[in-house]
Amino acid sequence: MDTPPLYRKGESLQSLVGRSPNRLRELGGARSRLDALEVKIASLGLPSTMLGVLNRALSDLKVSQGERSPSTFFLRPHVFEEIERLDDKDLPRYLYHRYRYDVFPTTKELDGYPPCVQIEPTSICNFRCVFCFQTDPLLTLRKHGHAGQMSLELFKAIVDQIEGHVEFVTMASRGEPLLTKNIEQMLAYASGKFLGLKMNTNATFLDEKKAHAILQAELNTLVFSADAADAETYAQLRINGDFDKVMANIKRFKQIKERDYPNSRLITRVSGVAFDRERQDHQAIEAFWGEYVDQVAFVDYNPWENAYSNTPNGIDEACSDLWRRCFVWWDGKMNPCDVDYRSFLCPGNVEDEPLSEIWTGKGYATLRKNHLEVQRQSLTPCQGCVSV
Repeated sequence: MDTPPLYRKGESLQSLVGRSPNRLRELGGARSRLDALEVKIASLGLPSTMLGVLNRALSDLKVSQGERSPSTFFLRPHVFEEIERLDDKDLPRYLYHRYRYDVFPTTKELDGYPPCVQIEPTSICNFRCVFCFQTDPLLTLRKHGHAGQMSLELFKAIVDQIEGHVEFVTMASRGEPLLTKNIEQMLAYASGKFLGLKMNTNATFLDEKKAHAILQAELNTLVFSADAADAETYAQLRINGDFDKVMANIKRFKQIKERDYPNSRLITRVSGVAFDRERQDHQAIEAFWGEYVDQVAFVDYNPWENAYSNTPNGIDEACSDLWRRCFVWWDGKMNPCDVDYRSFLCPGNVEDEPLSEIWTGKGYATLRKNHLEVQRQSLTPCQGCVSV
């Protein structure tokens, strides 16, 4: 059986175009700051584990592009922009966690916490995008038990557990976060606790009040999901979406940011799914949305909207997300990926045991063992998934 093309999670960002006028300065500035960090790193009094990882990272950054191995750490373009917006005091912590996120999934290293945690404020979405699992009524109909909103109390408990241990936190997963009743309080509670706090939104409900809540929370990155530069194509891909409303909301957000938060370090990005090149003119999309955001990106299409009905595909490579991230659904279920949006593989619930214990516990260990021992074809939906 011929295996299908692989969807490599760590390389899913197909393209990224930024409008920074100082790209060369950013690259040079980041490199000089990293050189300065290497000189003084031994005197910073860092924990031995952190120091060891940082030394590995700084050593890898000296490796030329032609000599890199799959596990060699290097800085991707969007990382340079993130570093540019960091204070020097935060650089060691950022680099440590960036290395864990980028390299541990390749080397299959594990420590007490996932490099990234995606917290799902809600699994409910107002869209039914053609490439998304929201088209599956087994997810969207409440009677099946997968649709709901996270309580503020549970959100706070998760944040309290991971603060100081995890720096990359995304407030999004299966649903539209700005639909969440307590989203403004959630943003306020997470503010200042993570270097890489991120939110994904389709921007339908991005009113002025929510815009201020996002900007006051000092997120690192705000991602707007959009895949077209015209209303007709947008409507074909983002079912139930209103192109004019989304565009107006994003434009207003930019105005508020520039007017009321001129020193904001928030990076705004429009991210689209590269689903149909005949209908999606990437250059036109980049030019159109580039007027309103800092970055325009495309991610590869992953056929997760029918993961449970896909036929076994013969892929035997271990999925990197088992070492990269975890997802915490609105009801506390902790899941290894969002391809498994109906939680067949759920190893535990954070309302019953700490997130770190689930991450290092028996359920996750069994999943990792099955993947490493070429047994992913025995698991659903792994057997029909192309992600590695």
